[in-house]
Amino acid sequence: MKLWNRYKVTSVPSLVFLDALTGKIVCRNGLLVVRDDPEGLEFPWGPKPFGEVVAGPLIRSSGQVSDSSALEGSFVGVYFSAHWCPPCRSLSRVLVESYRTVKESGQKFEIVFVSADRSEESFMQYFSEMPWVAVPYADEGRRSRLNRLYGIQGIPTLILLDTEGKVITRQGRVEVLNDLECRAFPWHPRPVLELNESNAVQLNEGPCLVLFVDAEEEGELEPAKELIQPIAEKIIAKYKAKEEETPLLFFVAGEVKGGAANFKILWLQDPPPPSTGWFRTACLVSLAVMYIEQQGYRLHSSDLSVMSRRLARSGRGVPGFLALPSDQGKTDDMSDSLRDYTNLPEAAPLLTVLDMSARAKYVKDVEEITPAIVEQFVGDFLAEKLKPEPI
Repeated sequence: MKLWNRYKVTSVPSLVFLDALTGKIVCRNGLLVVRDDPEGLEFPWGPKPFGEVVAGPLIRSSGQVSDSSALEGSFVGVYFSAHWCPPCRSLSRVLVESYRTVKESGQKFEIVFVSADRSEESFMQYFSEMPWVAVPYADEGRRSRLNRLYGIQGIPTLILLDTEGKVITRQGRVEVLNDLECRAFPWHPRPVLELNESNAVQLNEGPCLVLFVDAEEEGELEPAKELIQPIAEKIIAKYKAKEEETPLLFFVAGEVKGGAANFKILWLQDPPPPSTGWFRTACLVSLAVMYIEQQGYRLHSSDLSVMSRRLARSGRGVPGFLALPSDQGKTDDMSDSLRDYTNLPEAAPLLTVLDMSARAKYVKDVEEITPAIVEQFVGDFLAEKLKPEPI
């Protein structure tokens, strides 16, 4: 599981290319590389600038064609999506409004749609609802190269780029859903997040430090964020300097009365059916979609891409994670639901590292959480000095 987490592997088969001298990732989507370049003409398959990969004509649903050079000097959202994917369609509806809001504010912003549709007809139907540009569906090579460039393993995915084509955040989907008025555009990553419905799917992305606190009113989570933010910033800066991904995400969690809606957590456990591989995964995901729709939940609250890749780990029994609005029966807030599933004590404050992929938790239960305690806890976790408890 260490290698799975280190290289953000979320499905099998998966092929990751590394630099033998530095150990740094050269390419995450090795399978696409082998398919697209079977003779190794582009070896060693290192990352290229966005402007080089996207170079070529871009189209609008009106039929207008422009060159990708028109993107220069703009913030860019690279949107990987498909009409057949319910969460994609839900996100697209929200994203259209966000796009218009940002454009009306005077910001230079464009979105490039990279389709994962199964036919050009489906692509055109879906694209007709979008006010931005797209890579032509027939240009399969360019679409594949963009998937390879960002290591896309699930949809919908929205990558935000700065005016120089460098990644601001890979969590554009979460940012858009959390900031409907686009006040924080272009959504530079925040070191510490308040756990909520939209960003809860990030708990599946790897180990997460979660500080549980008592918070009965809005704003009471701020002292907790201020406590761990310097440590989070230090860790992020350290790994950024090494050009490596941060090994931890940082959250604070607490019940806020009168704040966000109540939620229930749906954990789709992988049963042991006789079928295996993609067919089993597709069946399980389809059943989940049916369940969600029958319950009347908004599908953008789920993350079928996460569910798919968790369930795809044949024989691993890794659960899919869904955070759904709940208005039936007894309801818990997000932090209570998470405590229940991970079997955490009710103490507050409570310092934890939760690794959903490995089904492991690390707990520090003390009366007072100080910066020194957090820094020591994080350091010991990263040095693998802590003993995990099972989730």
